[in-house]
Amino acid sequence: PLRKYQQFEMEISLCLISMLIFSFSLPSILFWIELITVLGGESRAIIRYYAMKYEGQGTPLLGKTLEERAMVEQWLEVEAQNYAEPIYTLVGNLFFAPKVGLPVDLEAVERDEPKLGKVLDVYEQRLSKSKYLAGDFFSLADLTHLPFTHYLVNKIGKAYLVKERKHVNEWWEDISSRPAWKKVLEL
Repeated sequence: PLRKYQQFEMEISLCLISMLIFSFSLPSILFWIELITVLGGESRAIIRYYAMKYEGQGTPLLGKTLEERAMVEQWLEVEAQNYAEPIYTLVGNLFFAPKVGLPVDLEAVERDEPKLGKVLDVYEQRLSKSKYLAGDFFSLADLTHLPFTHYLVNKIGKAYLVKERKHVNEWWEDISSRPAWKKVLEL
């Protein structure tokens, strides 16, 4: 069965990959060839692949030590297992569904908004101890939050979920002002 909002996954994958391309200054044809032939379309697998392949160039998105890499993986899992579902529900229903003529499920939004708030409370606690999710370095764990959090903050009127949490807001202001992300938004 197709996942809910699967048609938007490729758009988000492209945003994430575009950020990697700008970070590493990769030729875009390389991206397309490898995306199609090696990885299919799953965004987390794609970004891990490129982060490993171009590990010596640009920002070390996987960390510099085994311990840092483990923390990156841990927070990637937190994002995938806890953050993704409620934010996909909010953004999918309040931004994407109206754009493509799908019905908006307000019950799902009302159900998942508090879930997202609880996840952000965990983030607030974590970010009170470190600048970024995996430690004091920007990583894939932060990067994966950019596309949907951008929609949450800037497109669907739910910025308060981020802004009312001091450390989450500081983290968001930091990661969303990175030059590579700004280039993605210009696309």
